[in-house]
Amino acid sequence: MDIPPTGRLAPSPTGAQHVGNARTFLIAWLAVRQAGGQVLLRIEDIDSPRVKPDAAQQAIEDLRWLGLDWDEAPVVQTNRLALYENALARLREAELVYPCTCTRSDVERAASAPHAEHAGPAYPRTCVARRSADAANLDGKVFSWRFRLPVTIPEFDDRFLGKTTVDLHRDEGDFVVWKSAHAPAYQLAVVVDDALGGVTEVVRGDDLVPSTPRQLLLYDALGWTPPRFAHVPLVVGPDGRRLAKRHGDTRLATLRRQGLKAESLLGLLAWSCGWIARMRPVAACELIPLFRWETIPHHPLVLTPELLDSALRLQV
Repeated sequence: MDIPPTGRLAPSPTGAQHVGNARTFLIAWLAVRQAGGQVLLRIEDIDSPRVKPDAAQQAIEDLRWLGLDWDEAPVVQTNRLALYENALARLREAELVYPCTCTRSDVERAASAPHAEHAGPAYPRTCVARRSADAANLDGKVFSWRFRLPVTIPEFDDRFLGKTTVDLHRDEGDFVVWKSAHAPAYQLAVVVDDALGGVTEVVRGDDLVPSTPRQLLLYDALGWTPPRFAHVPLVVGPDGRRLAKRHGDTRLATLRRQGLKAESLLGLLAWSCGWIARMRPVAACELIPLFRWETIPHHPLVLTPELLDSALRLQV
């Protein structure tokens, strides 16, 4: 007997939620709700310098406006630092991480090969000879913790993309799991959160494909069972680049103030995913029986002003 899945919605309060976020959240929510599973909500606020005031509450309001619900009280990452510290301690004990005193400038200067747009230059492993205990003998130098990559990086089976391979040695190399500012890096924090939350299904944008093999390595290192991953195409502007201010204001809060109804936006998103034949107002709950992975296009949704105007004109 299949166990109902557990999925999650994980907005980051480093900025406002926009149409692209809404499409990914909708796919993630529908995939779990159709299977009779639970949805968790997590506020990913550990990137404190970039967190915007009130953005977390705004994200919650945006999700509620869309009609997306969750089954437990929201988890806030900044309230869970002790859990991340415990995971780091386990990695240190196993000598799977090492203290690195290199700055970003040091890494960029040492880089001799071009790197992918989604990642920084490959770390040249300047500090790889260090052991975990060497952190106590760095004479007060600022350092981060890096994960030691194995020689072979396994491929993974993405629910949407199929067999997927990322060359981690070329793209960033040994990656940071704990930042010098005494805060966990994204890769470690989300693994801890998903594992301890019992998350079995992760649906997110395909810009995060490079994160998945890193996170799978951490799952294996910590002895946890990983979830099933699905990476879906982003929403981009007419120039083919991810949504930004240059494409106009596509923030959900702004569109709501302009009079856009949630059902109208959902109609646009459902039509873009192939669940309805024409753009029409529809509620999130009405889409649960209509959800299909196989109808979602494998290319980005190009959000033009004309498409948004079409949604605005839909009568609810």
